[in-house]
Amino acid sequence: MPLPVLSWRRLRGSDRFAECLRVLLALGGIVAFGLLAGRGELVIPALLGAIACALAETEDHWRNRLLTVLVTLACFAIAAAAVQWLLPHPPLFAIGLPLATFALVMLGALSGRYATVAGATLILSVYTMISADLASGPAPEWRLQTLPLLAGAAWYGALSLLWSALAPQQAVRHALARLFDALADYLDAKAALFVPIHGLDRDALQLALAMRNERVVQALNAARLVLIDRIGSRRPRGSTAALLRLYLMAQDVHERGSSSHYPYAALAEAFYHSDVLFRCEHLLRLEADSCRARARDLRLRTVSRSPDAAAAALHDVHLAVAGLHRQAQPPGEVLRRSLDALLRNLDAIHAQLGDDAPTGPAGSDSELALQNPAPQSAREALARIRMQLTVRSLRFRHAVRLSLALLAGYGVLQLAHPQHGYWILLTTLFVCQPSYRATRRVLLQRVAGTVAGLVAGWALLHLPLGAWQLPLIVASGVVFFAARQRRYALATTAITLFVVLCVNQVGSGYAVLWPRLLDTLIGAVIAALAIYLILPDWQGRRLDHVLADTVRSEARYLARIIPQYAGGRRDDLPYRIARRDAHNADATLSGVLANMLREPGRHRQGSDLLLRFLTVAHALLGHLSTLGVHRQAIGSAAALAAVEHAGATTVAMLDALADSLGAHRSGLPPGGDVAAAEVAPPDVDDETARLVLAQLALVQARCGRLVALAAQLPAG
Repeated sequence: MPLPVLSWRRLRGSDRFAECLRVLLALGGIVAFGLLAGRGELVIPALLGAIACALAETEDHWRNRLLTVLVTLACFAIAAAAVQWLLPHPPLFAIGLPLATFALVMLGALSGRYATVAGATLILSVYTMISADLASGPAPEWRLQTLPLLAGAAWYGALSLLWSALAPQQAVRHALARLFDALADYLDAKAALFVPIHGLDRDALQLALAMRNERVVQALNAARLVLIDRIGSRRPRGSTAALLRLYLMAQDVHERGSSSHYPYAALAEAFYHSDVLFRCEHLLRLEADSCRARARDLRLRTVSRSPDAAAAALHDVHLAVAGLHRQAQPPGEVLRRSLDALLRNLDAIHAQLGDDAPTGPAGSDSELALQNPAPQSAREALARIRMQLTVRSLRFRHAVRLSLALLAGYGVLQLAHPQHGYWILLTTLFVCQPSYRATRRVLLQRVAGTVAGLVAGWALLHLPLGAWQLPLIVASGVVFFAARQRRYALATTAITLFVVLCVNQVGSGYAVLWPRLLDTLIGAVIAALAIYLILPDWQGRRLDHVLADTVRSEARYLARIIPQYAGGRRDDLPYRIARRDAHNADATLSGVLANMLREPGRHRQGSDLLLRFLTVAHALLGHLSTLGVHRQAIGSAAALAAVEHAGATTVAMLDALADSLGAHRSGLPPGGDVAAAEVAPPDVDDETARLVLAQLALVQARCGRLVALAAQLPAG
């Protein structure tokens, strides 16, 4: 491929390219209109409206995008009109601000789409205040102040709608590309566990694997939502069906990659003098490269043939395993069975990721169906909101916290800083996040970015740029969107520069430098105090429920696996929901622990034990994944009965542990010993049943380990 063509495809395939191009067209169009029509006073509110609409954008199909744009504009119109009407009446505004904030945050309980629109509506409300604050001369009629904001939002919405119609599958391809990239990182972390080296800290490797699993689960969920939006209630066809098959393939590779056939430390000890584990590690890293190649093809819209290195590495693994079986003293029966199952699993992963893997639609409607998380009726929507109206709900606590923080910011604004003081509210709105960890990260980057942006703005104001300030306004807006998800400090620098240059179009940019810095510091302090004092979400307080949900989800996953050994493998929707719930719970536990490690010291009690709990819980999930990987009908009635009995016993053990964890660890069942994993399964006449029973013994041993760790955890 010629270098210019490749460079263009790489640029077009970037996750941020499409949004940045739309923002460039939207902001550039507004500036051009202001210059050509001679209506410079309309430019700033229109720019703010376009930015707010861009922040409300979701990756919808054009039909759903049309509805989302209409809902967004309606919310924007109501919010802007309410702000303009209440702004001259501070007592009424002080009442309406927290009530509206609480309602909008709770609206996000319906779905991620509504949460995005609600958040952008809050941002536009503050932009309306800022726009009114910057207006020179007598205060204009509220309609004249509101219409440019809505016009800018509508202009961006039209561009977004047109883009969705012209490139309906682009968002799906990018979501799947991110999924395969995350899957590649997970397989790399998995490969590290196969290295047979003495003294290797496998607990640390298991912890890193659990954290990588969280990113895979997030990518799976994001890709599923985009696919549901494209498919709806129809059977997928054409390119959508092919992309759905890629998603289901990634799900299967994830389950196979997360499977654990035998404790890795025991494998390393047993095969220390063999190269079989090194070969497994090498093969998994090559399969990770195949995932990255798949992601690259999705972004660049190319079809590349992978080299035969993975196939050759798989052949080498087969030869190494065959050599072990021919030894004078071959591995024991349990080790041999686990190694053979591992080899079959590696075969399946390679078949899925190979160049000849099918990508068209296949399977029954149940095997192709995806669960739609959006409310299906107004009654269900209201029920979801009512369920969140409790102090135990994280969303409710965040809604109360943000409402009171904005009210406090408005009070400070009125008392100490009425001129340009609405930046206090904007800073508080952006910095006050649902968790302490996220608030702390955003706060530091927001302050640093604001200082850098003000310094850059001060330097630019000294240059004789003249009309060139307008292109810089557009460029800084584009940089904000390009960097806001991964480099928030740079994004804050860009949007601060945007503000300084915008203010300079209607007044003096120098006049906003110190107020902007002061407002940022005040807003950041208010957000910090709010997250610390108002219904703080210290992770330890909900830890028991998170631990219980993790174990209970694993029990439901196992309960869906065992019946398939009677009827055969079937990836129907209930099975995939149970599997996803188990991985979601595991990812939630990873996120809770990551948040806890960033909290003040007195709230991090027992963090070492919790990290061990996470590694054991993820290892237990790996054994369940192994059971899911090798689902097939067991022909022997006696063997099937033994499997069903052992499966029911294990599910009951997990449920009992979950109930005890949910009840603050009172009445924990007696724990087992890790050595129980070495106990041989009962003597049955079916090879599959022997594998299943061995895995259930490993699950029970891990469960016993969880009991022992839970008993040592400090009270929440």
